Amino acid sequence: MIRVLIADDQALLREGLSTLLKLEQGIQVIGTAVDGEDAYLQALEKRPDVVLMDIRMPGTDGVEGTRKIKQAMTDVKVLILSTFYDNDLLMRALEEGASGYLLKEMPSEAIASGIRTVHSGGVVLQPSISEQLMDALKKMKEKSLDRDADRRKELERVNELTEREIEVLRLLGLGNTNKEIAGALFITEGTVKLHVSNLMAKMKFRDRTHAAIFAVRCGIMDK
Repeated sequence: MIRVLIADDQALLREGLSTLLKLEQGIQVIGTAVDGEDAYLQALEKRPDVVLMDIRMPGTDGVEGTRKIKQAMTDVKVLILSTFYDNDLLMRALEEGASGYLLKEMPSEAIASGIRTVHSGGVVLQPSISEQLMDALKKMKEKSLDRDADRRKELERVNELTEREIEVLRLLGLGNTNKEIAGALFITEGTVKLHVSNLMAKMKFRDRTHAAIFAVRCGIMDK
């Protein structure tokens, strides 16, 4: 059973989503929160597996809520929900450790699928959102590298990767699952897991989302 906490400032959406998710097999809604701070405090108390976090909330927003939760409980997954295509907030939430981003307008079955994906260690990014994210990150890439000497050193470590590991990293940047990567590269899922494990160790990635953001920023998506 996947234990889920829902954070949204609108009571109607909060309770409506809670009711719909309770109908999904294998998902248990253990509580609701009104903002990021409330989500953080409830997460400390109830220890959910996944937090569904609205990104725009008065008081403490979803970005700050994600940061606080991930700093205190690295094993808790955060899945961002929003009605907006907001590249800036999206990038910040992902960099704070969110495992994905979905729109509230999606059917409950798709949101439930996203919950299962992040709970199992995957990343959830809508294709349209991923494309916007990549465009925004590409525009920021050179400026960011000029300012950040530590990041330049990090990028130099790409040379330590094998050609196959770079291919896997590029597909991670697209938000692909291990199964999808295996299909694209005509290798087994077990081999993909090995490559991903090696990537995480070599590059010191925090998680798959961190790896996906890095893939865009370092230019691997352009290859």
